Amino acid sequence: MQAKNLAVSRISPDFQFSANNLLRFHLLYMTDTTSDNAGSSGPEPSPLPEPKPKRSWGDEAEDPQEDEDPVPIPAAATSSSSDDKVAGDLDVGSLSIKEDSREENKFLEDPDDSNIKAVTTGETPYSSAATFEELNLSPELLKGLYVEMKFQKPSKIQAISLPMILTPPYKDLVAQAHNGSGKTTCFVLGMLSRVDPNLKRPQALCICPTRELAIQNLDVLRKMGKYTGISSQLLVPSEYERNSPPVFAQVVIGTPGTIKKWISIRKLSVTDIRVLVFDEADHMLDKDGFQDDSSRIMKDIQRSDKGCQVLLFSATFNETVKHFVSKTVKDHNQLFVKKEELSLEAVKQYKVELPDELAKITVIKDRILELGEKLGQIIIFVRTKQSAGMLHKALVDLGYYVTTLHGALEHSDRDKIVKEFKDGLTKVLISTDVLARGFDQQQVNLVINYDLPVKHGTSEPDYEVYLHRIGRAGRFGRRGAIFNFIMLDRDREVMRKIESYFNTQVAEVPSWDRDEDFEEALKAAGLL
Repeated sequence: MQAKNLAVSRISPDFQFSANNLLRFHLLYMTDTTSDNAGSSGPEPSPLPEPKPKRSWGDEAEDPQEDEDPVPIPAAATSSSSDDKVAGDLDVGSLSIKEDSREENKFLEDPDDSNIKAVTTGETPYSSAATFEELNLSPELLKGLYVEMKFQKPSKIQAISLPMILTPPYKDLVAQAHNGSGKTTCFVLGMLSRVDPNLKRPQALCICPTRELAIQNLDVLRKMGKYTGISSQLLVPSEYERNSPPVFAQVVIGTPGTIKKWISIRKLSVTDIRVLVFDEADHMLDKDGFQDDSSRIMKDIQRSDKGCQVLLFSATFNETVKHFVSKTVKDHNQLFVKKEELSLEAVKQYKVELPDELAKITVIKDRILELGEKLGQIIIFVRTKQSAGMLHKALVDLGYYVTTLHGALEHSDRDKIVKEFKDGLTKVLISTDVLARGFDQQQVNLVINYDLPVKHGTSEPDYEVYLHRIGRAGRFGRRGAIFNFIMLDRDREVMRKIESYFNTQVAEVPSWDRDEDFEEALKAAGLL
């Protein structure tokens, strides 16, 4: 499969940059006398940018633009200056310390998206933001949103959560919402808005479970904050050198173990941290995830007693995390959706009964990859690196160019594989769950669960991982399809429990060896 066949427009054809936004931006920023025209006899307005297609969902610009390089992937930490069961419905009561102090905030109900509910505490009134201007953002940030990110208006979750993040007294927020709904923009704007550009010390910290997600979030922050002069630094596993200089960047994004290490050796000061973000918070705070490292970092920050705002974002929250939050995050606002509404409406889910392992490979080769030129990019999720290696060899031996990602690879190899996929140089990516969470690639519209996700050492479904996996397709409301491969009785039971848990019926492809059945499934998903 040649890269030339993979071209997919990065900008929706129905997008038009509205005259209102051009006028607002012109009035707010382009007439600034501190611009390049400051030396002229009068404040002549700078030329307006060419109209850009409109994006209706906030995180669409998280992919690198075609004329830009993505975030450089360092061999070590680098610094740069900017130019979802949920184990039941997210039970509000279980997250409350003072349940009677909370009430559903009617001002935050969005009539076009009744799935999203907000529960606030205290006396602060919040109103949903119809435009970014209503958030009192700086002209530099507005320029980043409109010119660099190509945004038109806040997405639904942004319209509801951003007022809660950006309004004093800056209460903590626990936010659970759909994959691809614009959560990244929420916390990135929160961090950039709270930084004092004149204070050359770390002031905002974002912790992510994987290096890939940390790099991706840094890319978003640098694009959005391009005109603010705010500096940023990436802290992820690398060839660590104890002689590295201390961190002076104002925003730090990284993985928990590396961040904890830099704090412990006094290379990263947290005394001035104003915003602490946990992306994919359910994994960051789970006992089987990074709870110990996350707790240590929180305690180090809380010692400074500067009133740091804690923002927890994820598509899922399980009972363990809710219990942890109830003990550690006090007096917080909440945003959540019901578990049965978490599965993405734009994504069609299918199950495929297969007699053996060879049939799985045959379906990928003859029923899916043969339609490849009509589809976008594909992610195939497997359970182990051994399965990844076996499938990779089988497809390569059949003449297909695929790449494979798992946690045992060298960091430089992981970075290269992700960059090639992000740049559209590869169409098919085989991955373990290292990419299940938070990985945004607009062109992915098909996900194959070669192995269904189960909790480690058991045959019980991992509902959160399943939700995160299917969230890689159909990003930002686009069409997408999921094929769940079922071979053993164990697989059938796992699939049955997943259907029961999310209160949904996954359609079955009638026959694994009929091209017509797969074509009909892809047509129903809007992909053919």
